Amino acid sequence: MYPGTHAQRTPDKPAVVIAESGAVRTYCELDDRSLRFARLLHDAGLRPGDVVALLSDNRLECFDVYWAAMRSGLYVTAVNRHLSADEVIYILRDSGAKALVVSAGLAELAEEIGRYTDQVAVRHAFGGPVAGYDSFEAAIAAAEPSLPAQPSGAAMLYSSGTTGKPKGVKPPLPPRAIDEPGDPIVGMLGAMYGITSDDVYLSPAPVYHAAPLRWSGVMHSLGATVVMMERFDPEGFLAAVERFGVTATQVVPTMFVRMLKLPEPVREKYAVSTLRLVVHAAAPCPPEVKRKMIEWWGPIVHEYYGSTEGNGITFIDTPQWLAKPGSVGRSMLGTIHICDESGDEVEAGQDGLVYFERDELPFEYHNDPEKTRSAQHPRYPTWTTVGDVGRVDEDGFLYLSDRKDFMIISGGVNIYPREVEDTLALHPLVADVAVIGVPDPEMGERVQAIVQPAQGVRTGPELEQELIGYVRDRIAHYKAPRAVTFTAELPRTPTGKLLKRVLKERFTTEGAAR
Repeated sequence: MYPGTHAQRTPDKPAVVIAESGAVRTYCELDDRSLRFARLLHDAGLRPGDVVALLSDNRLECFDVYWAAMRSGLYVTAVNRHLSADEVIYILRDSGAKALVVSAGLAELAEEIGRYTDQVAVRHAFGGPVAGYDSFEAAIAAAEPSLPAQPSGAAMLYSSGTTGKPKGVKPPLPPRAIDEPGDPIVGMLGAMYGITSDDVYLSPAPVYHAAPLRWSGVMHSLGATVVMMERFDPEGFLAAVERFGVTATQVVPTMFVRMLKLPEPVREKYAVSTLRLVVHAAAPCPPEVKRKMIEWWGPIVHEYYGSTEGNGITFIDTPQWLAKPGSVGRSMLGTIHICDESGDEVEAGQDGLVYFERDELPFEYHNDPEKTRSAQHPRYPTWTTVGDVGRVDEDGFLYLSDRKDFMIISGGVNIYPREVEDTLALHPLVADVAVIGVPDPEMGERVQAIVQPAQGVRTGPELEQELIGYVRDRIAHYKAPRAVTFTAELPRTPTGKLLKRVLKERFTTEGAAR
């Protein structure tokens, strides 16, 4: 199903509500506006397999664009609004985006990237005028509310690689029309969690992330109402649950931490008894944090493990987790295989690289066949991995042990150290640098830089702040180190390989400088 189905049954029902303002997009409006924009894209020459990019803060119009792509056989690429202009331009060029829709709330960034993306012929802005972009509202008002065909589209989102360059995760387009049943994720989530059109789903995270975008789409497919926060605020979250009678939500562990840190009177001020389903994912959740949330909200806390690549997924509910603390659950999509470096499966309880087996290759990295091949098992091409290390117990429950390439997950956001290292390596006062993730009680992990200064350079707080600012000026701010530690020499092998595990062990044991 899709919004058009529910527009016929319940046209005035809210499909999306903005938590802070109460602004509403009904199913009738969502169906009409997405259909009109889909027609505009079709008339502009976009055809199934083409890409429409979205650069926006959390606004109602995001779902007009999303469903226009979904009902046109197009890929929608939602771009992280915190990226630098160069990073956004790279994604637009790499994806081959033929259309770009931006929010006026990001006008400065939108105008800057607009000067360097000549291949994007269709450009629209909503929420106000943006130089170089046509009015989204005027365009859809003038478009016809009809399409010659409505094949299903998909999301092609970008996940940074170990080289620091973002890589587009491109799933195959579904082989069905938008109004035909058969979406496995919609069916699985609907059946597993009992989600129906009566549910109210609170989405507190940025819509450019995979989970908020895809889960909101699932809710629309099932006829539920999505309440979207403009930005996460711990008290605002609780207030939204009470105000809108929220029944289901998805969060990252950092949000749990921030809500738990609220003063007791504030936590008790809001009624959250309507909640029946709380799902968390995206980053490891400290066991004590999860226990406290279960004590507060009851046995309604669920967890899943998956990836932007969508090659597999595991689930675990509260009773299962209490029996097997630390597990991320059993697989519900794809058969798990734990393999050693040679690709041979290991015994239960032993660590290895986590593969998911599917009937066919579930994704490819856009414009990067080598990276696609590296994600495949050496002998079984439909077994794929995203580089996580873990183990499976005798009951089939998966436990994650590490990230193969030392990826940092801070507040549910993936950060790859090499991109930061490459940036700092160019600084004239830096002789050598390593970047790792160190434990953080709120964010899960934070970015820590260890710098070997150039000969004769005086170190101290001033240099630390200079280096942090240097990174923030060149790449997205959230990737910048929170702290810099100086060392006389970094641990490297005679061949020059950085022994990052030594650094991880040192900072985990001794504590990183804040």
